Amino acid sequence: MALQGPEELGEQLEEPEDLDDQDASSISPAEEITLPSGLGGDDEPEEALLLPWDRFSAWLHCICVVGFDLELGQAVEVIYPHHSKLSEKEKTSICYLSFPDSNSGCLGDTQFCFRFRQGSNRKQSLSCFLENTDRDAPPCLKRELGHYYGYVYFRQVRDKSLKRGYFQKSLVLVSKLPYVTFFHSLLKIMAPEYFEKQEPCLEAACNDIDRWPTPHPGRILTLPIMGMVIKIRIPTCYDKPGTSQLVQSAQSVSQVSIVLPTIHEVDLFRCFHPVFFHIQMLWELVLLGEALVVMAPSPAESSDTVLALVSCISPLRYCSDFRPYFTIHDSEFKEYTTRTQAPPSVILGVTNPFFAKTLQHWPHIIRIGDMKQAGEMAKQMKVKKLKNLKTLDSKPGVYTAYKPYLNKDEEIIKQLQKGVQQKRPSAAQNAILRRYFWN
Repeated sequence: MALQGPEELGEQLEEPEDLDDQDASSISPAEEITLPSGLGGDDEPEEALLLPWDRFSAWLHCICVVGFDLELGQAVEVIYPHHSKLSEKEKTSICYLSFPDSNSGCLGDTQFCFRFRQGSNRKQSLSCFLENTDRDAPPCLKRELGHYYGYVYFRQVRDKSLKRGYFQKSLVLVSKLPYVTFFHSLLKIMAPEYFEKQEPCLEAACNDIDRWPTPHPGRILTLPIMGMVIKIRIPTCYDKPGTSQLVQSAQSVSQVSIVLPTIHEVDLFRCFHPVFFHIQMLWELVLLGEALVVMAPSPAESSDTVLALVSCISPLRYCSDFRPYFTIHDSEFKEYTTRTQAPPSVILGVTNPFFAKTLQHWPHIIRIGDMKQAGEMAKQMKVKKLKNLKTLDSKPGVYTAYKPYLNKDEEIIKQLQKGVQQKRPSAAQNAILRRYFWN
């Protein structure tokens, strides 16, 4: 069962040394609004003792710039802060996962995320602080122990001055925090500035982040970044599902550039729209930890769908492995595609047509076409037989022989279809679907 799977290998944590020597002037000038005690509202004495770059490390492991070299292929060009450490295996994973497959045809700007294994023997400080940060977090928002997330902003534009004819580069935020919506919003601010102003811009952004308050659940935080301000609240395990605790502060509204009602939730309705006639069966498959592969035309659609699958059982945490974007260069490629044993309990998101043949023996395959706008009606689709899946060009649908345990709930389908006909906003459709899964 996915919810009872073995725990991921934890990190060796070391206590920070010489914290008493930290100057009080390093305390963040960023506004931090606390909630009543019991919800993480009490000031933590350790926060005043954090060393330089500790605040940055509480949010991110590092920021990478990945470019394309005609001789070397993808390569990590820059790592910020410069003292950040990545093993060669981790760098290789970031390189290959930061670029869409060539068949995806992603022109312009594309955002997606991936997840990869952390190298062994890595040690991390801030153990006491990390325990306090995770203590009040919901299970699905606790930081990763054995994996990193990579949040990507990829740009590909024509450039005749380059031999390849295209400018191709990715800005990647590497973190252990599953704050998908927040980090994608952060990249929308940082990446365009970086592509215009280059490295000095990244250095300034890192310094901004190192002045942020720490990511403590239950607090409303205002986070200055590159002349803008993001306002967020990290949920707690005490929150009532489906409610937003983000309230107006005394700070002038004009000072806040972006207010994020959620830091992690994806739009379930938009992601499931191509296959929403089968949402109940998909929920069962995720809950049971079944091996699932999502075949999509782009990394953005692949990663969004995998994240939606993992998120649909929230507030429960999906304890098996999942890869929002998986490539043939991944270090676990052989492990996950072997035919000598049953497919592992993992959800993979892929875009390369090669996987249509390589993963044809998997028991459950979801084929996603181009995601339609919420205002377009999806067609009724029957569950398809696996033998009918020949190539990645196969028709969208769910290919499986699985027989659901629960009777199909026609009411939720009718409610969502009615919403499409009445042009109900996607946010409202998403709220209906998320509330359905919670209940």
